[in-house]
Amino acid sequence: MAAMAARYLYLVRHGEAVPDESALTEAGRRQAEHLGRRLASAPLSAIHHSPLPRARQTTELIAGQLDGVPTRSTETAGDYVPYVPRREELPPRFADTLLARLAGFPDEELHRGPALAREALAEFTGPVEGTEPRHELVVTHNFLVAWLVRAAHDAPAWRWMGMNQGNASLTVIRYAPDRPATVMIHNDMSHLPEDLRWTGFPPELRV
Repeated sequence: MAAMAARYLYLVRHGEAVPDESALTEAGRRQAEHLGRRLASAPLSAIHHSPLPRARQTTELIAGQLDGVPTRSTETAGDYVPYVPRREELPPRFADTLLARLAGFPDEELHRGPALAREALAEFTGPVEGTEPRHELVVTHNFLVAWLVRAAHDAPAWRWMGMNQGNASLTVIRYAPDRPATVMIHNDMSHLPEDLRWTGFPPELRV
């Protein structure tokens, strides 16, 4: 049997974007730069990122703080609905609200997203072959971070819903060969000045 080592998966939601999501705001650029400085000491071997402009620009600003870490654009890190639950899976008191939220997405996205989510689990999670731990960064979107955190906790598939990630917040999951996945850090914004925290959250959820 091949030797297996731990994977450390660093997950980042892109910086704050302009209303049409075609670029980062000035605040979003500052968020990405602060996050890059925090990650400068991490032994990252690769950065995988969504192809969408807000994630690509975030990646460029982070990578500018690092020492030659290669970047790669991939649809599996994109912005998509990772799982569409059936009504009977949901707690009855929440079912109408959650299903109404999903009803606003195009049918094409609801069909395409779950396949990409399965690919993301295969590509980004679990221990790695070899004897050396691997540290990888994925610059992505709110839904995929929630999906991967849910999976790390072995929570029901629908439970990606209801989790929010702040712009340029950091989540780290450890996948060791001899124990369950460990969410070491979730939605950490300590690298951001106070005026740059909590963007991307509905106002009523900011604390």
